[in-house]
Amino acid sequence: MEPVVLVYTTWPSIVEAEQAGRAIVEQRLAACVNIVPGMISHYWWEGKVERAEEVVMIFKTRASLAGEVSAAVKERHSYQTPSIMILPVENADPAYHAWIVAETSVTSA
Repeated sequence: MEPVVLVYTTWPSIVEAEQAGRAIVEQRLAACVNIVPGMISHYWWEGKVERAEEVVMIFKTRASLAGEVSAAVKERHSYQTPSIMILPVENADPAYHAWIVAETSVTSA
């Protein structure tokens, strides 16, 4: 069966995250998105350390769709350089793995 991945990203607001997440799931680019509000980030940006309140989003999708999910995130994101990381899934429950693959299939739409 095709490998699955997690696509991790962060957003500046719950509103922006929910709009983007729902749109990407509706396009069947991901079977699911988890949105976790309330994260505090400290990071280097343009020569100084910044602090921001952010929202974490984790998409569950097929490995072959990871590039399309990344492109969809960039298209909808307000950050100049959004955090987008594709994380391989080493092992998943077989039924859950099959569900991710089925729900991201073009024939499922």
